[in-house]
Amino acid sequence: MKPAIHLYYLFFIAILLPGRSSSQTQTPLELNDIFSMEYVSDPQISPDGSKVVYIRNFKDIMTDRNLSNLWIANFDGSGQRPLTTGNHNISSPRWSHDGSRIAFRSNMEDDKNKLYMMWVDTREVMALTNTDQSPGSPQWSPDDKYLAFGMFVPEKSASPIKMPGKPEGAKWNKPPIYIDDMNYRGDGAGYYKAGYNQLFLISTDGGTPRQLTHTNHDHGGAVWGPGNRTLYFSANLRDSAEYNPRNSEVYRLDLGSQAITPLTDREGPDFSPQVSPDGKHIAYLGFDDRYQGYQVTRLYLMNADGSNVREISGDFDRDIGAIQWAADGNSLYFMYDDFGDSKIGQISTNGKVSTLAEGLGGLSLGRPYNAAAYSVSDDGRLAYTLGGTSHPADLAVQDRKGSKRITRLNEDLFSFRSLGAVEEMRWKSSFDGREIQGWVVKPPNFDPSKKYPMILEIHGGPFASYGSVFSAEIQLYAAAGYVVLYSNPRGSTSYGEEFGNLIHHDYPNHDYEDLMSGVDALLEKGYVDSENLFVTGGSGGGVLTAWIVGKTDRFSAAVVAKPVINWSSFVLYADNPAFFYKYWFPAKPWEDPDNYFKRSPLNYVGNVTTPTMLLTGEEDYRTPIAESEQFYAALKLEKVPSAMVRIPGASHGIANRPSNLVAKIASVLTWFEKYREN
Repeated sequence: MKPAIHLYYLFFIAILLPGRSSSQTQTPLELNDIFSMEYVSDPQISPDGSKVVYIRNFKDIMTDRNLSNLWIANFDGSGQRPLTTGNHNISSPRWSHDGSRIAFRSNMEDDKNKLYMMWVDTREVMALTNTDQSPGSPQWSPDDKYLAFGMFVPEKSASPIKMPGKPEGAKWNKPPIYIDDMNYRGDGAGYYKAGYNQLFLISTDGGTPRQLTHTNHDHGGAVWGPGNRTLYFSANLRDSAEYNPRNSEVYRLDLGSQAITPLTDREGPDFSPQVSPDGKHIAYLGFDDRYQGYQVTRLYLMNADGSNVREISGDFDRDIGAIQWAADGNSLYFMYDDFGDSKIGQISTNGKVSTLAEGLGGLSLGRPYNAAAYSVSDDGRLAYTLGGTSHPADLAVQDRKGSKRITRLNEDLFSFRSLGAVEEMRWKSSFDGREIQGWVVKPPNFDPSKKYPMILEIHGGPFASYGSVFSAEIQLYAAAGYVVLYSNPRGSTSYGEEFGNLIHHDYPNHDYEDLMSGVDALLEKGYVDSENLFVTGGSGGGVLTAWIVGKTDRFSAAVVAKPVINWSSFVLYADNPAFFYKYWFPAKPWEDPDNYFKRSPLNYVGNVTTPTMLLTGEEDYRTPIAESEQFYAALKLEKVPSAMVRIPGASHGIANRPSNLVAKIASVLTWFEKYREN
């Protein structure tokens, strides 16, 4: 017989065990909390605006995987429920035009990515493809009878090197690998296999996919024209594509004859075509290429036959992205970043711009980059990823009555974990007085009367932007007791083309003064210990971190993550040499070696006294680990306290597995704690 449980014992348990009330004691974030964080991505509102499907992303601590499922909610937030369950991945959900079905990509059956179709009313699911290659994002035909998608098609690549026959039973090494393409490997993709991304068509009744294109070039995602007769796509089909990678055009594909017709023809990228509701016009993005490091992406209209091309974004000095026609065909919706904030805008075909929603973001759990997604219904209702410094992306909706936050995916975690407060600050650069925007993150339970160690964290790109969005990495630095400063120095996007191009053929250089002026402005607030300053950054931020320690000894320690150390070796060793030399330098390395070395952190390694750690993924092909190895060897020769951390199996993004992000943060904090004065 079980003993009786007395009421006083239940009362004792209720007092001592942690509850879920708002008065519960909160503690700072811990590294393993990254595995508990969830976020919303790719919200897709139904054509009638009544429902939203979205991807709910989560992590599995046991298998160290990033996973996701498909969820649905009514527009008012009611009726939230999963459409798929299990430990797999879902991507690219797309509603049929009649709103009865959803097409999506998943590995839900056998870890092989396939196209699936789900009937919304019954949740029945059918696999449409079973190919050996992974299909791309699906696009419904106007009558919902077909899906268009892209997919890699391998080609046989016979080596011209003929090896002699080996004796029976002999165990030789694998045959030599013969490469004659300029771009033979890609970050996150590894060494390329022979073949190209082609366009396909499949019936929504199932069957065999039909290959539509057969050129020796990659083809971008396609959109449908009226009447199921045409597809529009962007690609660079020129023979010179390998040497001029940005020069893409918009093409029309006739599904009957499979004839491909170019609709644009200029020096510069033309991409992301979108067909007007009446089929008479094509909107697309691009710019006239001036070979600058940064150029604002603009919006164009043309007739469906390619005539009457005109730019409609005019003086709007921000990058336009994710365009979608309004149902009446008189305007387009788009997304843009402005002073570190992601927004949804609307632009008329006459070029009049208005802002519809702000505060989008939250798609990066690592650093606080601006990244967001949205969709719009036929009646103008919006669904989007809601950002903010206090949470990763949640789902929000908006109509004429206002906006509403639909999910709070991390409320359970943040009910007992405290976050550092984030506040915006601005300062003048000591170089030319330009205003620089940044953000300060304070440790939980911040006491302004105390002196805290500080971390300057620098973004990559270099043409990118940080913003008022959540960052687990930054918050974990704050949880460890550091004040963290992150900012958008010159060269950052979301401030217009002139500001972004201040570093054109001049990077790194005066962004150094922008950053140091921010540190000085923060010191003036009185709560940062000037003897406990630390600096880190990744990619372009790694370049600037290595540059900084060659210019000053004011920092107690530095972590240089996935950097470029020697521009000459980088241009010739990274995964897109034809791009990097052409847009970031005025000449090839052997034509202007002094310029390359003058802008290389390696040039200043003799000045470094700051204890410096190098950190890079071993399979990083964007800023290959050889860059880190060069700097590490140079620091050792200079007898500078230094260490190198290699993340096995990681590419440039590092956090392809959750534990890689944990490893990066733990490494940074370990190095800083070693040199922190308590």
